[in-house]
Amino acid sequence: MPGVSRFTDYHFSLPNKTINCMYGRKTGVPQNCMNKQQLLATIRQMQQFLKGQETRFVEGIRAMKNRLTTLQNTVIKVTQDPETVSCPILDAPRNGKRFGTKNMVDHEVHFTCDPGFQLIGSSSRVCQPNGSWTGDICLLFPLDVSECARHLCQNGGTCINEGEGYRCACPQEWAGPNCQYQTQTVPPAWSGADDSAFSRKPRCAKFDRMQHCSCEAGFHMSGTSENSICQDVNECEVYKQEGALRLCMYTCINTPGSYHCSCPSGYKVFSDGKSCEDIDECVLSLHNCTGGTTCINTGGGFHCVSPECPKPSGNISYVKTSPFQCERNPCPMDSRSCPHAPKTISFHYLPLPSNIITPTPLFRMATASAPGRPGPDSLRFGIVGGNSRGHFVMQRSDRQTGELILVQSLQGPQTVQVEVDMTEYLGRTFQAKHISKITVFVSAYEF
Repeated sequence: MPGVSRFTDYHFSLPNKTINCMYGRKTGVPQNCMNKQQLLATIRQMQQFLKGQETRFVEGIRAMKNRLTTLQNTVIKVTQDPETVSCPILDAPRNGKRFGTKNMVDHEVHFTCDPGFQLIGSSSRVCQPNGSWTGDICLLFPLDVSECARHLCQNGGTCINEGEGYRCACPQEWAGPNCQYQTQTVPPAWSGADDSAFSRKPRCAKFDRMQHCSCEAGFHMSGTSENSICQDVNECEVYKQEGALRLCMYTCINTPGSYHCSCPSGYKVFSDGKSCEDIDECVLSLHNCTGGTTCINTGGGFHCVSPECPKPSGNISYVKTSPFQCERNPCPMDSRSCPHAPKTISFHYLPLPSNIITPTPLFRMATASAPGRPGPDSLRFGIVGGNSRGHFVMQRSDRQTGELILVQSLQGPQTVQVEVDMTEYLGRTFQAKHISKITVFVSAYEF
């Protein structure tokens, strides 16, 4: 508008001078200021200057990253290719067994005795980074005890030593190597006058003036040709002889002309007519377990269990996350003992027949990494408690798994407890420990 002055301020900070110019004044354009074309040219020069600086900066960052990558690869190569360390191979002791075949660092071997020998030395040894084994040399010595001190005859049987073995003298109603089987009730010596079911007249017919007689299946002919009689064949007694085919898994009951098998309480006869099959009282709701307990089926019966977490101790406490597992609550930042307490405690219940063939794997323990977190690079397994530790060994089956193995037979009925642990390490630094409490219910029977 006429009489109104219009102006625009430009302010630039160049490397060596500052320009303050006012255009559009009535007084005209100052002589010391750049015109528009000069100003745009100067801006383009500054843009080129900044672009050059940016390029040199990016090249410096790239070079630094390459140097760091080279250094990292060098360090990893050194740590990934250490000198392989192994320990001398340990032989199985005479009159004993060795479990575990690897002799690399952190691998374990275990030793057990044959019946009649005792272990002197370490039952478990671990290969150390210096190439030596932990523990002492394993030696086995004969036990100065009788066989009867190791094998208990059941159901009132009397143990009799016989050289390197033993024999059980069983009461009349019991049989088996350890008097563990109930014998059938043998019927009296039936005669034709006593019971026609077990003693019958033969079927006779005359051919060519000769009389021919025969008996039904399951009976045999006895007496004279004029006074013959068919008597029952007691299959139970016939097949009871040593080395003969076993008719029944448990008890054979003689019947007229045949026999049938029966099983102890808690079992039923299998479809083959001779084997015994356990009745699962838990599945069939035949138990009396109350609320808050869990039914565990065992051979011939059941148990009601209710495992409990350890009581709080200091700043260590546990919470039950499932019926059979407890987890440790988070540890205080300043606690030294809490992180070394078991992180998890789990409970397991295993039914087992009596005198099972050994060695037999019973239980496996493994680790699993949480998503996004590195897993342990080393695991150690061991037996840390229980009331019958000499019957078991704990050995590694692969890099991430350990196995509890029964190495000495268990004779039932009895309840055995064993406690095993798994310790995790990362770079030889302790990470966590897990405990499994295992209860084995050994049946009175070998089926």
